[in-house]
Amino acid sequence: MAKQKGYSADQIQVLEGLEPVRKRPGMYIGGTGVEGLHHLVWEIVDNGIDEALAGHATSVEVTLLEDGGVRVYDDGRGIPTDIHPKTGKSTVETVLTVLHAGGKFGGGGYKVSGGLHGVGSSVVNALSSKFVINVYREGKIFHQEYTTGVPQADLKVVGKTDKTGTEITFYPDGSIFETTKINYDTVLDRLRHAAYLTKGIRTSIHDERTNTRYGFYFEGGIQSYVKHLNVGKEVVDDDVFYVDKQVDDVQVEIALQYTDAFNETIKAFANNVYNPDGGTHMTGFRAALTRVINDYARKNGLLKEKEENLSGEDTREGLTSVILVKLPDPQFEGQTKNKLGNPEIRGYVEQVLSEYLSYYLEEHPGVARKIVGKALLAARARKAARAARDNIIRKGVLEGSGLPGKLTDCSSKDPSNSELYIVEGDSAGGSAKSGRDSKTQAILPLRGKVLNVERARLDKMLANNEIVTLIKALGVGIEEQFNIDGLRYHRIIVMTDADVDGSHISTLLLTFFFRHMQEIIDGGYLYLAKPPLYLLKAAGNKRWYAYSDGERDDIVDRLIEERKKRGTAINPREDRKKQAGLTDIQRYKGLGEMDAEQLWETTMNPENRVLIQVRLEDAEKADAIFNKLMGTEVELRKNFIQTHAKFVKDLDV
Repeated sequence: MAKQKGYSADQIQVLEGLEPVRKRPGMYIGGTGVEGLHHLVWEIVDNGIDEALAGHATSVEVTLLEDGGVRVYDDGRGIPTDIHPKTGKSTVETVLTVLHAGGKFGGGGYKVSGGLHGVGSSVVNALSSKFVINVYREGKIFHQEYTTGVPQADLKVVGKTDKTGTEITFYPDGSIFETTKINYDTVLDRLRHAAYLTKGIRTSIHDERTNTRYGFYFEGGIQSYVKHLNVGKEVVDDDVFYVDKQVDDVQVEIALQYTDAFNETIKAFANNVYNPDGGTHMTGFRAALTRVINDYARKNGLLKEKEENLSGEDTREGLTSVILVKLPDPQFEGQTKNKLGNPEIRGYVEQVLSEYLSYYLEEHPGVARKIVGKALLAARARKAARAARDNIIRKGVLEGSGLPGKLTDCSSKDPSNSELYIVEGDSAGGSAKSGRDSKTQAILPLRGKVLNVERARLDKMLANNEIVTLIKALGVGIEEQFNIDGLRYHRIIVMTDADVDGSHISTLLLTFFFRHMQEIIDGGYLYLAKPPLYLLKAAGNKRWYAYSDGERDDIVDRLIEERKKRGTAINPREDRKKQAGLTDIQRYKGLGEMDAEQLWETTMNPENRVLIQVRLEDAEKADAIFNKLMGTEVELRKNFIQTHAKFVKDLDV
């Protein structure tokens, strides 16, 4: 065997202390983008919440400082300040500089905590250009400062105090993060959730950059959370089912309420940490819910002997629920804690929900019959949808090798190199077909308004030609058949007119993707095209395109200045168009007004076009907005329009 040259012990790197964090930050906070940046805030906030869960804190306050720093204070016990026996340093410095050092490893500091790994504070310290801690404890103020995780001096007493708690101020390191600007709304939402999930705790935020303040306090806990999630929806009953039960050393808390919606909203948390991918608590919840509703329906003759059981999907239609478990040793998948893995939790949740939901249904027969009735309706609709899908599959409409006749496909068969333009109307579709790059750009014109899927079940959707055409063109199927691997284009671009009708069609399409193909949004495949609003013309066939009023004004200002520099006489009494030497400023009412060359030049040419990627940063907010805009509550829509009308500059009617 040939000897490997140059491979010796001195080439093996040993990273000490917090070096691994700075070397591979993504392993600890998921990435160095906006989400990773905000993860720093969550780590410190969660430490304060853990103090509240342990019964030692009543409030957590976040301050976004003018100079870019973040200050988090909780009124808990304060991190211990005495010398740690193993490190020989203060416990504060040990917690902030040693990975996996903390009070959450069964040493009696915390019975339950969200911060599992004991790396939170030390990771934030490592990834901050400056980190300052003040501990208020035993009548004293203890102070220490760090730079990129390195202490600048020992912990010392700097004053006296009559309060207790921990105050951390940190500045995210600009050499590590893509941006260091903390978003107020993102932190606000996180603090709202924290207040919902910990009954009786106060959370607050003060943004010094805008002098904005807000605070939260919910005595009802997750019951209040469910009511918040259902604002604007028609509920089956005003009452929220709620149970809070201790099983061994695990606390199980569940709140649920049914609405007239077709989708389900179930949020699972472990020790106040949101688990978007669910886990064993979600599995136990679903199993118990399906069994209890079927048992009640059978027992009370609402399901006949020969009828098949309601499926889990049927029993969850229109359900809004929050599941919260608090346990001593949570096993999460990864540092980002997306999924709970403790196997025993499934049995605990199943046991608690089965027992107490059965009691609830027996004691509230009116509500129980409404819930079962809704599930039976969902089951009938599911069968109708299956029949509708089978019917159009038999006709070869939804599946098979043929593509929709409306689709003008691109020649490339590589999805990563292919894009689909969904275009409003045949007129713009014609220009797009003529002006496109036929190798990579496909065109799908839609006639008229797309079906509003917010209030439509699958069978109704499959009766709509435009929806079926879109499903067919994308190649991913729908509902149970949906498979993101079949996506034929990795860039799907909604291109509509910049008017009211165009905005409506865009919203209808966004509703469809959000409710039925969210994986396309999550994958970063969905975009909105931004066509120009103005064409500015000058002699000699000179043209400029403006995508907003401000851009139009900037172009006019620049042209006037250029003419002045050339010594051209400017008449101040003339309108600005003439001062700029322009012959015309045309405002586009629709894409159909552009010829193929203009459409390519402004909206389809990858070198010039403006595309807005559709991202789902907050599914909860998106759900509320689509419900307002596309749901049945007219009053909600009216209020939304009135609230946002002051921000509208141009309105085509």
